[in-house]
Amino acid sequence: MPRILITDLMHDSIVDMLREQGFEVDYRPAATRREILELLPGCAGLIVRSKTAVDRELITAGPELKFIARSGAGLDLIDLEFAANRGISILHAAEGNRNAVAEHTIGMLLALMRNMIKADREVRRQIWNREGNRGMELMHRCVGIIGYGHMGSAFAHRLSGFNCRVLAYDKYRTGYGNGYVVECDLTELFDQCDVVSLHIPLSDETRGYYNSSFFANFRNNIILLNTARGEILPLDDLLGLLKSGKVMAAGLDVLENENLKRLTEKQKVDLEELTQMENVILSPHVAGWTRESYVKINQTLLKKISSLKLV
Repeated sequence: MPRILITDLMHDSIVDMLREQGFEVDYRPAATRREILELLPGCAGLIVRSKTAVDRELITAGPELKFIARSGAGLDLIDLEFAANRGISILHAAEGNRNAVAEHTIGMLLALMRNMIKADREVRRQIWNREGNRGMELMHRCVGIIGYGHMGSAFAHRLSGFNCRVLAYDKYRTGYGNGYVVECDLTELFDQCDVVSLHIPLSDETRGYYNSSFFANFRNNIILLNTARGEILPLDDLLGLLKSGKVMAAGLDVLENENLKRLTEKQKVDLEELTQMENVILSPHVAGWTRESYVKINQTLLKKISSLKLV
């Protein structure tokens, strides 16, 4: 009976789902890295979320591994090249939380355009400032999506009812234009967009790529949304863009360093400044974090694991 090691907290349904498929399940969400290294020998599969980096040491400790599955979308914590060289399949569950991410991104965009957070704070302080909270409508504006995978396409679908123009740029895909989105190049994106939403994975190529120089190319001042990875957008650059007005407002579900207890002194200063800005909305990496997606991620992983036909 193939054994699967799970090293992160997941919805409890995953254990019974896997056992019903004929797997032995070792569910150790509290396991330390040392314990994971000791538990890996003999495992056919490893399921992780974000607690532990699956590097060469960890992969080597599991000589019988047939797959590594990520309970979520991003694969930046896994050494993909080393795993591929050892013939290990890499699975993820972007389909499981794409709708949650899309809804969260829409929510952030509307809240920014209509000053919802600012207005709420003011009314709570008995400030009734109607003119100071006059908002903007999404209708007829141009929304640009960078990265048209599961998350970007789900966001485009959610925008379809707002009667706005949606452009999408993806460096590695072509032929995806449809009734929801117009495929474009970067030049068109820079020239036309009022809103930009980032939906690209973290990699050596994308780390820090979406910086001041990149956004200086936009003709319009924009609203910027990032529900992807914080490391693709340097916080120091974002602050400069917000101060200059090139980024009129920002919705961030992710930060360059999300371990708030281990910020550098510069990161502490930058984050403190960011939190004082009324045109910024922050959330703690929960765009894909819903009650429904918690279960859907398990269902997605089970389907992909079953397709490997290990039992």
